Amino acid sequence: MHLGRVIGTVVATEKTPNLDGVKFLIVQPLNRDSEPEGKAVIAADAVAMAGPGELIYFVGSREAAQAMPETFVPIDHAIVGIVDQVHVEPVPRASAKRSKDRK
Repeated sequence: MHLGRVIGTVVATEKTPNLDGVKFLIVQPLNRDSEPEGKAVIAADAVAMAGPGELIYFVGSREAAQAMPETFVPIDHAIVGIVDQVHVEPVPRASAKRSKDRK
């Protein structure tokens, strides 16, 4: 799973029949500090509730297709949840003693 922010919407007038009624959103992946990381992706909204500006988590590849109501549809990414809160533990740094031992 990946953390992301919805930054836009996609309108498709033609799509495969198994995707009728599915909303597509533009998602910017985020790193552990909630900063943009990499290129934005198009994701199908499997929860049918996400919208621009929301913090979400999404899956890619085979998991994306399995997350949809109609499984194995031709999608690369799917939004599977809306994030209420994020708490990130600080990354432990090497102690001063360890640094000395390495010299």
